[in-house]
Amino acid sequence: MKLKERVTLVTGGGSGIGRAIALRFAEEGAHVIVAGRTPAKLQDTVAALGSGRTKRCAIQTDVSSSASVRAMFTEIDREFGRLDVLVNNAGIGIDDFEQFNRTVEARGREFASGEPMRTRWNLTQEMPDDVWHRMIAVHLDGTFFCTREALRLMTRTNSGVIINVSSTAGLTGQEGAPHYSAAKAGMLGFTRAVAREVASQNIRINAVCPGFVDTPMSEGYAPAFKRATMARIPLGRWGTADEVAAAALFLASDDGSYFTGQSLSPNGGIFIS
Repeated sequence: MKLKERVTLVTGGGSGIGRAIALRFAEEGAHVIVAGRTPAKLQDTVAALGSGRTKRCAIQTDVSSSASVRAMFTEIDREFGRLDVLVNNAGIGIDDFEQFNRTVEARGREFASGEPMRTRWNLTQEMPDDVWHRMIAVHLDGTFFCTREALRLMTRTNSGVIINVSSTAGLTGQEGAPHYSAAKAGMLGFTRAVAREVASQNIRINAVCPGFVDTPMSEGYAPAFKRATMARIPLGRWGTADEVAAAALFLASDDGSYFTGQSLSPNGGIFIS
């Protein structure tokens, strides 16, 4: 019961990594609030959490909207009066898998044949403003909006933990996803700066940087890309959402009490710092 009676909020809790974190936190005795844009998915997560002595609830929220986030935290304050753990997990992936997979397959053929790599990504020069802004809004604005509101609750008690779910794309950059890489890297800079700001108030802020993880967000990748990626991972497989949840639990619990401003990266060895 590493999180016994602690009030925890997991954004993007309707599926994938967020759902796995919510389940793990509930198993460890936490009150769990899941937030996201799709009510049906959130209710599925709440149902999976089961019943118990602790509370489980869902709040429909768009983290890219400061007004929506503020309303969510007003509800949390009214119902619980505090927040002990925030997990900023809400996110979106690339939205044009067809172009991505087509480019990967063409470059793969060129590489296998020994030909010069003539196929170009051209993603940055062709990216519309709205695609860029949406990616930044969900990941970076959402992390800021939720953190700002969480700190207003946590500073009342001079205690709390915030975990930002970034990515190895934020550590190394990912071909085919310049906007996603920029957003995730921005989350890491934000994590480090705010960790220094609030450490004297006994509030810890860390990041988790998963590598390639088998979740609904990754279902659009072509089999060729998945095979090529797996060949680059020293452990020889993609990760699971449960493995990322284990890292989040460590940082959220007293086991990680001397960690702040850090990033843990469950990635199978594809990135080793």
